[in-house]
This record gives sequence, structure tokens and C-alpha cells, in this order.
Amino acid sequence: MSQPSGPRPRLDVRGAVDLSGLARSTPPPGTPGGLDKPSAYALDVDESTFNDVLQRSTQHPVVVVLWAPWSEVSTGVAADLAALADEDAGRWLLARIDADANPRVAQAFQAQSVPTVVAVLAGQPLPLFQGAYPRDQVRAVIDQVLAAAEANGITGRVAPAGEEPEVEPEPELPPLHQAAYDAIEADDLPAARAAYEQALTENPRDALARAGLAQVGLLERTHDIDLRAVRTAAADRPDDVDAQLAVADLDVLGGQVEDAFARLVDVLRRTFGADKERVRLRLVDLFEVVGGDDPRVVAARRAMASALY
Repeated sequence: MSQPSGPRPRLDVRGAVDLSGLARSTPPPGTPGGLDKPSAYALDVDESTFNDVLQRSTQHPVVVVLWAPWSEVSTGVAADLAALADEDAGRWLLARIDADANPRVAQAFQAQSVPTVVAVLAGQPLPLFQGAYPRDQVRAVIDQVLAAAEANGITGRVAPAGEEPEVEPEPELPPLHQAAYDAIEADDLPAARAAYEQALTENPRDALARAGLAQVGLLERTHDIDLRAVRTAAADRPDDVDAQLAVADLDVLGGQVEDAFARLVDVLRRTFGADKERVRLRLVDLFEVVGGDDPRVVAARRAMASALY
């Protein structure tokens, strides 16, 4: 690869090999025949950890060097890459793989010799070079990898070895919400309902409490029902509003949200008076359970409006 000029290229992975289908021992780092101990942004990889590295390439660039203990050229290239990785301080990760000890990985990269250097972006390989390469040219190749990664939105940073990435703590729930959550965990649905109702009494605009109350209602309605009996009743009695409401509850609980909404909109079109209002209210309740911003809810609201008017 040559130093890029003009607009930064988008990564072209046409013809990329499949790396997902993936033994001699490697000399320990710092011992004769082995590489130097890994730096902050270098990692020794084998067949058992290779898929983890592929996953990390969706967040930041990974540069793989395939080396061998008998090849001084390959250990030199690996050392140059480690120094460059340190210079770039987390913009990419160096993955060092002993080709002799991990032949399946070497085969996946179609490596004919060592050193072989390949970038991996979003799980896809981008061959860079084989054999000896002057360090200034290696620098230019890495710069082009970084440009391709940025053009494809792969701009995460590598946490230095031994340093755990910071994890944002879960925000604390308001006391009544926490009480409702704990009650649901304990299968005490009346207590959960009471907590959410109290939250709405204190703040009628509490959208989370309203959604929580709808979820508790769904759990209460489906708590002790016979799944097979409910589905049989709905199939046998299509005009039985209670049967259709019950099976819609089951569908939402089981993740078949679109089926539930379509069923109730159809019932809405065929009912009148008090039954029509019951179906409308159940739809509104289930919209709260799924979430008002969910595209399935947005579509079902339009269908409900059409069925009503």
C-alpha cells in the first residue's frame, strides 16, 4: 500500500477471505526465540482468542502480524509495529500471531511466508505486505489503514493492556420505581402495581411509571392462563372479543408484537360500542408496554386511527 493522497478511501473488502471458521508452542515473550513482552497496545493471539480479536475490529482497527521464531525478519517487523502502536497510543491494536503454532489462522489469512501483515476492519481482512519492510514505509501503510478505518466509521480507541475500560454505572431508579422493580422480581405483582400507582399519583406525567403499570397489567392478565387453551379459543371463536384480547396479550409477551397489533386492529374494525372501546383501550395499553417510539407502535397507531374513523 502506498501513502494515500486526495480523499480518504473507503475500505474495499471484495474478495475477502472468510475468517470465521477458524500446534506447536510459541516461545514465551521475553525468552530466546520469542518476541519482546507485549506493549500497551499489542496482544499475543492464538486460535482460541482469534475470534475475540475479530470482534474488537468492529470498534477499532486491528493490525495482525504473522511471525515465526526462526525468522529474524518477522520478529523485527513485529517490533517495529509494536513501537508504532505505542506511538499511536490506542488508535489501533497490534495482534501478534505465531504462524507455526497457529497454522489455521495463517491459512485463513492465506499467508505464504512470514512476516505477513494484514489489517482487520469490521471483521474483514485487508492485506498490507509480506516480508521485510522499512519502518518509514510501515508507518505510511499504517496511516493508510487509519484513514480507511476513519472513512468507514471505525474510530474507537484501544484500552492499554491491563487497564479496564470505564463502565458507566447504571443510574439509580427513583424509590417507587425500584420498589416496583423489586416486587416484580419477587413475583409480587400487587405490590408492583401499588408502587407504580403511587408514583403516578405523585407525578401524573411520569411516563416510566405509566409504562411500568401497563407492563404489570400484562403480567397480571397472563399470570395463570393456559397458553394452549387461550390460542385454541381465539382460533375457534374469532368474534369472541375476550379470546382475541387474551391471545394478543400472549403475542406481545412472546415478542410477536406485530401479530398482536394486527389482530386487535382487525377486531376493532368488526366491533361496535362497548366492545370497540375495550379493544381500543387494550391497544393503547399494549402500546405503552412496547413503547411509544417503537416503529411497530407508530404503524399500529395509524392502523387503529383508520379502523376507528
